[in-house]
Amino acid sequence: MTQPRVRRLPVRTIPLCLLLVTSLLSAFELNNTLLAQIESEYGSEARERLIAWQSLYTAAVNAPVEGQLKLVNSFFNRVHFISDLKHWGQEDYWATPVEMLATNGADCEDFSIAKYLTLKSMGVPDDQMRITYVKALEYNQAHMVLAWYPTPDADPLILDNLINEIKPASQRPDLEPVYSFNGEGLWLSQANKNHQRLGGADRLSRWTDLYNRLRVDSLR
Repeated sequence: MTQPRVRRLPVRTIPLCLLLVTSLLSAFELNNTLLAQIESEYGSEARERLIAWQSLYTAAVNAPVEGQLKLVNSFFNRVHFISDLKHWGQEDYWATPVEMLATNGADCEDFSIAKYLTLKSMGVPDDQMRITYVKALEYNQAHMVLAWYPTPDADPLILDNLINEIKPASQRPDLEPVYSFNGEGLWLSQANKNHQRLGGADRLSRWTDLYNRLRVDSLR
């Protein structure tokens, strides 16, 4: 399948102080300065994608969690898939949701991160979500998804950019879990076994870099 053409952009095209909605770590707010900058750099369609993101939050923030999962998964899955090397000129770059929506391009890590952060801003507890690194067996390649656990020992629901349907992990034999993380920790993930905590998520350098960029505005 031919991938859509997405303009390759330098990583720092978006000014650092405008990279992320400041309150994604707690609540949700887009400011006019950010919207104006995105429109100037990427055009009116990019601005509209960010406004649609804000509208999604407004519509779903008080919905049941299962409804939030479906709305957020469907919203971000509309973004074009493109490899980091083609999009950012790097082998592996974890983009913020604003970078993702402004450029209308993402890979599996970006989809999972954007869904996680948006659901967190809607009030879904951090300890119910894990960004999960898996092996996509049908493609024989690394992949990343978001898992939602209604209870600690539950069969999690999987939000995946490869398919729009949200299914329990037990119905995704095509995915082999390797490790998972969120804002609170890092775990070794093995199918049908207890997850072994490996420590804090700060052991993942790209996650730390992403979170540092998320915090820039909140410190101003």
